[in-house]
Amino acid sequence: MIINISEAQTEFPNLIEKYPAGEKIIIAGNGKPLFQFAPLDIENVSRKSGFFNCDIDMSSFDDPIEEMKEYE
Repeated sequence: MIINISEAQTEFPNLIEKYPAGEKIIIAGNGKPLFQFAPLDIENVSRKSGFFNCDIDMSSFDDPIEEMKEYE
């Protein structure tokens, strides 16, 4: 589906409803395609947490800091 920018502004809620059906929406300005909205393929999106390949022990993360006890 190709839609003009001004029409997309007024019809945005209706356009969002078309996402579950998998319809791609192309927004055009002056008849030229500018960008495309398409549903994400959530099943194929993977992201590793952190940027180091190591294990970090976070079990004591919320424990009080000894050096800060004087400020309590």
